[in-house]
Amino acid sequence: MRSDNVAIKVMNVSKDFHIYADKANTLKERIIRLVNGKKEVRTVLKNIDFKINKGETVALIGINGSGKSTLLKLITKIIYPSKGKITTCGKVSSLLELGAGFHPDFSGRENIYFNASIFGLSKSEIDERLDDIIKFSELEEFIDTPIRTYSSGMYMRLAFSVAINVDADILLIDEILAVGDQKFQEKCIDKMLELKKKGKTMVFVSHSAEAVKMLCDRAIWLLDGKIQMDGGTEKVLEAYTKKLNGEE
Repeated sequence: MRSDNVAIKVMNVSKDFHIYADKANTLKERIIRLVNGKKEVRTVLKNIDFKINKGETVALIGINGSGKSTLLKLITKIIYPSKGKITTCGKVSSLLELGAGFHPDFSGRENIYFNASIFGLSKSEIDERLDDIIKFSELEEFIDTPIRTYSSGMYMRLAFSVAINVDADILLIDEILAVGDQKFQEKCIDKMLELKKKGKTMVFVSHSAEAVKMLCDRAIWLLDGKIQMDGGTEKVLEAYTKKLNGEE
């Protein structure tokens, strides 16, 4: 694999979280907890190593708690590895948590500007894409109302619409399509297929085997924080399904 064709490179990455038994409510309690508090070190990812080529669409699959969402957050640089290194080539856009980057007291229109600026767009660039974002979201009637009045499906529509209009090189999506009505989910899938044809790199976390088969040529199966299998989508899904059904 040529290095100049690599979009995402994950090198021997591990991620630990420190879980404290006692809850700290004040600054003094936090300092005491850091010094004397009992803590549990929970290793969520263990020595993860893979590369994703530019233009690949890759699924991350596995049961809840296997480390999929943590891995996407590491790639996005929301959090950082305890060990190892991750490099990306190009602009990254992500949908990791519903409504992340949105302020509930501001309108949908205002939040488009806030959210898109997080992805690195200037005001003039957002101005140019504003109509397309609103049109795709199908929220014209509600775009100037506070998003605290939005349903979870409306949040998803707005978040997805912003993320796909950033014109990023790498798109990371975490189970966001589980929210919303069937019609809009199909619209999102169609848009992702369009981006795939344009050569965008996508990493897709989903529990939907059908969506994974439709979008992805490759799947990485995480089990207990380790890569259990990395290969063609059909082959990996078959092995994963057998494991879930206790057929191994």
